[in-house]
Amino acid sequence: MCHLAAPELLQQKVDYLKADFNQQNTYLVCAIKEFKERENQTTVMEFIFLGFSNHPDLQGLFFLLFLIIYMITILGNILILASIRINPVLHTPMYYFLSNLSFLDICYTSTTVPIILVNFFQEKKTISYEGCLAQIFFLVTFAGCECVLLAVMAYDRFVAICHPLRYPVLMSKRVCAYLATGSWLCGLGNSLTHTGLIATLTLCGPNQISHFLCDIPLLLKLSCSDTSVNEVALYVASATFGLSPCLFTAVSYILIISAILKIQSAQGRQKAFSTCASHLTVVVIYYGTINFNYDRPSSGYSLDVDMLASVLFCIVTPMLNPIIYSLRNKEVKNTLRKLLSSGSSI
Repeated sequence: MCHLAAPELLQQKVDYLKADFNQQNTYLVCAIKEFKERENQTTVMEFIFLGFSNHPDLQGLFFLLFLIIYMITILGNILILASIRINPVLHTPMYYFLSNLSFLDICYTSTTVPIILVNFFQEKKTISYEGCLAQIFFLVTFAGCECVLLAVMAYDRFVAICHPLRYPVLMSKRVCAYLATGSWLCGLGNSLTHTGLIATLTLCGPNQISHFLCDIPLLLKLSCSDTSVNEVALYVASATFGLSPCLFTAVSYILIISAILKIQSAQGRQKAFSTCASHLTVVVIYYGTINFNYDRPSSGYSLDVDMLASVLFCIVTPMLNPIIYSLRNKEVKNTLRKLLSSGSSI
């Protein structure tokens, strides 16, 4: 029986070794395949923008339109900054925050529009990996800062109308500087968080972005790694820098309107409302476009609609802000007239 069992035992050992070899070979093949895939993924050097690819015949028209909007945005906000600086009457907290808003709009639109304009002349519309991360960093910084700054401006109007006697104390130069600096730091901190999280993702092909700019949700779609942390960070940021300032602004204006309605004279009510009408208009446009851009249902997604939403939010809104403030504000209009007349006489 021992002689009969030896060959069977030997065959069992051979079969075991074969199975173990096949298993190890399978592991090796999978490891090599995974290594090659990761090597290909981590060598992403650029992204290709597919925005406006559906309308190749309108490239020239889009270029001219975006160039005009960009020039109006830069010129309008520079004029607002110059008017506030040269007119001592405008050296108040409201215009101090407005100057920050104008500077923000210049920075925000300059992060996207120049690249868009250059790409209109490029057959292959690309941006480097580092350039894409840099664009996201600055876009998130300026967008987050503007959300907080608009809430700060609403608080300024609330104090001016509801607590006018305490206004010089509650909105002193030091307080205004703290509030403006806090707005910038909030945007910067939020941007560092998101950009750092995106930089850790493993991206897989194709390296094509169905848009004309880099944005966080677009890169998350290209990720092969777990994006749950990024998505949680987006939800937190949406509540902190989107919903909270919006609710704060809404509550502030409910209290402001309630206080205005208690004013006896019609002239007094009109004067009080005129001091916050421009800011209220900007708030409605800003939060309306940002909600249309990011809170639309995914079922109704299309590339054209998505680009239209981004154009309204990233390009058109920064142009409208100086127009709204200059049209609805007598002090700003008078200063602009003097500034333009002095410039034309030189």
